[in-house]
Amino acid sequence: MVTMRPRSRRALLRGLRLFAVPIGFLLIATVSASFAETDPPPAKDATTYPAVDFHAKDQVAIAAEPFETAEKCKIFQVDYLKYRFMPIRIIVTNTGDHPVSLSDARIFFISASGDKVPAAEPEDVERRVRPKDSRGRDIPIGPIKVHTKGSASDDKIEADFDHFEYAALAVEPHTTRAGFLFYDMDGLGDTPLRGAKLTLRELRNSNGDELFFFEIPFDKYLEARH
Repeated sequence: MVTMRPRSRRALLRGLRLFAVPIGFLLIATVSASFAETDPPPAKDATTYPAVDFHAKDQVAIAAEPFETAEKCKIFQVDYLKYRFMPIRIIVTNTGDHPVSLSDARIFFISASGDKVPAAEPEDVERRVRPKDSRGRDIPIGPIKVHTKGSASDDKIEADFDHFEYAALAVEPHTTRAGFLFYDMDGLGDTPLRGAKLTLRELRNSNGDELFFFEIPFDKYLEARH
């Protein structure tokens, strides 16, 4: 069971249904003409990013790059930071000679106080974006109550997730794969990255053996900004 959070499970399970090719991976990315300003810069080797964990024995490096500013988030159609969701770019570099599987990956944001946050799925964001009444209920649209699923904002959220979300089932030898996961920062204070980390478990080599878990402290990223 993949535990990036339900949406990321959905992305990987969706990929698994198409995972019938010998190359052993599929990176799902649906390009939309209506996208925001631009895509992020091409991913570099994970070891070049400040917040990274490199396992020399496994020849795998994984980096995390938070998109915690409005300027960086211009690539998205929705202002996720406004709704307390932070996009985090995951970069995985495999310098070994065998593929590394992420089909069972468990990726969590761990706050400084130990809160364990799985990655969000579109429905999590959509529920927060929709207007609420004083009792926290969805506000009806027009003279009769209309379900807001499928609204313009929902469509943009779905499009962002389809286009940007990390969904590589495996990273081939001598290859870098990258994509975004979106984490709910609500209730984690004004500086949720301080003292926090990203953990990745249940990555496997070509023999099916589990790799030692990865732990990426965000303090490294914050220090590099100054």
